Amino acid sequence: HICVGRRSKRRPRRARSSRLRWYSGCHLPTHRVYLWHMQSEAIVFSIFLIFTGAALLATLALYARQSLLVAYILLGALFGPWGLQLVTDVSLLADMAHIGIIFLLFLLGLHLHPQKLLHMFGEAALVTAASSLACAALGFGAAWLSGFSLGESLIVGVAAMFSSTIIGLKLLPTTVLHHQRMGEVVISILLLQDLIAIVVLLLLPALGAAEVSAGDALRLALSLPAVIGFAFLAERYVLRRLFARFDRIREYLFLVTIGWCLGVAELARVLGLSYETGAFIAGVAIAAGPIALFIAESLRPLRDFFLVLFFFSLGAGFKLPVLPQVILPALLLSAMVFLAKPFIFRALLVWRGEPPASAWEIGVRLGQFSEFSLLIAFLAAQSGLIGEPASYLIQLATLFTFMASSYYIVLRFPTPIAVSDRLRQD
Repeated sequence: HICVGRRSKRRPRRARSSRLRWYSGCHLPTHRVYLWHMQSEAIVFSIFLIFTGAALLATLALYARQSLLVAYILLGALFGPWGLQLVTDVSLLADMAHIGIIFLLFLLGLHLHPQKLLHMFGEAALVTAASSLACAALGFGAAWLSGFSLGESLIVGVAAMFSSTIIGLKLLPTTVLHHQRMGEVVISILLLQDLIAIVVLLLLPALGAAEVSAGDALRLALSLPAVIGFAFLAERYVLRRLFARFDRIREYLFLVTIGWCLGVAELARVLGLSYETGAFIAGVAIAAGPIALFIAESLRPLRDFFLVLFFFSLGAGFKLPVLPQVILPALLLSAMVFLAKPFIFRALLVWRGEPPASAWEIGVRLGQFSEFSLLIAFLAAQSGLIGEPASYLIQLATLFTFMASSYYIVLRFPTPIAVSDRLRQD
């Protein structure tokens, strides 16, 4: 406990309870200190519930051959205000979870080396572009048939464009991931989809603005190159020299990296852009550096910590009374995506010269919504582009396709957690 304020020279009066007695000499009113203490206890208890419950549900999810994201979202719905009400105030957790999104985009930027981007554009650009358009039309049609507005149907279509990077890579054996053609194709498509998703995430807040004046538009147009120029110049003449001078002190590298990520993110916000824009630029700026891989591995646990909070808060914010309103459209949307995506990818990959069997397996591995779909639903609802039912439609369809796709993949194809020993490959 920390006593804030000066201690009184007079002997304090006897507090009314043993909990308040320690604080009775503080300059702050006793009831305010007591409320602060209770609030801190509530935060610690919430963190305890989230991560202990996540560990238990993650164990069950692995036994059931499911994605861990499913466990986090279901845990939020179970413990949240519309479930058992064990965690009732999710606003603070949602603010903390926003840091996970910032780190996510920073780490994605770290993996986007300019040469790698050029290689990917040459290998999988046409397949990614064509499949994205086809899946967007599919999602738009399902939402439009379900009675959603034109704008909401467009957002649903955009959310249907992407496949899950987490499921696609976690269920891919490392032998396939590093040494075979299938792994290269899957990684190229997923990274290009991630790049498109990042552009969408950066545009959503601007599209949600009610009015944008000419001055605001000019300021935003100048802010983006200003942040990019600052990031690359600072990386070249400051960060690179610091990393070279103190590269043996890992704690220092970790500290400077976090400060760099959040500092550029804050600079972007001050100039009228978003935190996510600044974090992504900060990652790309040091992607070509010699220690980019070390930085990515060091920040991964921190990112995962905050992303658990994000997916929990997403599930906790799901209003269960809205479920009957969106359950049928979500089943329709998820069924259309789950059934059609493998055929779309198979047709495009065979057209590009891939063997039919490999093309079909790649299509199945990419046959679901993405974690970026959840982010799009979250940010689009925050920006006022879609209403709550459309946001919940995307979230529920994503959850359904996560579960169906994960289970089908482990039943039919080699994975690290396959059901049969014949298909289990590390």
